[in-house]
Amino acid sequence: MRRVLGILAALFLSVLGAAAAHAGVEVKVDIAAQRMTVTAPDGEVYDWKISSGRTGFRSPNGVYRPTRLEKNWYSRKYGGAMPHAVFFRGGYAIHGTTAVGALGRPASHGCIRLHPANAAKLFALVKKYGASQTRIALHGAAPDNLSRFARASSHRTKAAQHKAKAAHLAGIHHGKIHHGKAKLAKARGHRGHPAALARQGRGDGWETARGQIMLRPALPARAYGYQPYYPSGYGYGWR
Repeated sequence: MRRVLGILAALFLSVLGAAAAHAGVEVKVDIAAQRMTVTAPDGEVYDWKISSGRTGFRSPNGVYRPTRLEKNWYSRKYGGAMPHAVFFRGGYAIHGTTAVGALGRPASHGCIRLHPANAAKLFALVKKYGASQTRIALHGAAPDNLSRFARASSHRTKAAQHKAKAAHLAGIHHGKIHHGKAKLAKARGHRGHPAALARQGRGDGWETARGQIMLRPALPARAYGYQPYYPSGYGYGWR
């Protein structure tokens, strides 16, 4: 009897061991805490920081299975790289990100972001054990003090843009004033130039000579220039 009981116990333990070995990959995403816990079939447990969907781009709560794996993926919709992407619902995926400084707070368009090294580890686990042996569960909601950062950042960016635009317009206005002052100073300087002063100070001698020139007799009707020539006879003439 004891021998039979021993055999049954061994079989039971072997079944439990096989079930544990085929338990698969358990992925639990806590959006409120902005963390992910991954339990591998070999008993290894990983705890990683994430970035879920920011305000206006909530990550979908629920329980899912991976739908496809993409080692190198690029989002044409949002224009960003998604390395080691594990898609679990439509366009939603768990993937790596270069914005590692934002991990620990909402920052995505709904996907679950991981550090590139952690995304590669999860990708390898899912690929090894298969989609049917992987369970992905998302729950919770991001607190306001975390989900609001993107909107505040956007407001700061717009304020900076308005400030830069105002500074640019002020610079143009200042440049126009400066340019006008420069033109005025140039004109004043031109009037004070020695040559200008010489023209202004020609005095009575210049006016007398000018009067004598103006009193000269008019040229003959045939005259059309001041080039003297010598005709076939003697004397001078104008043509």
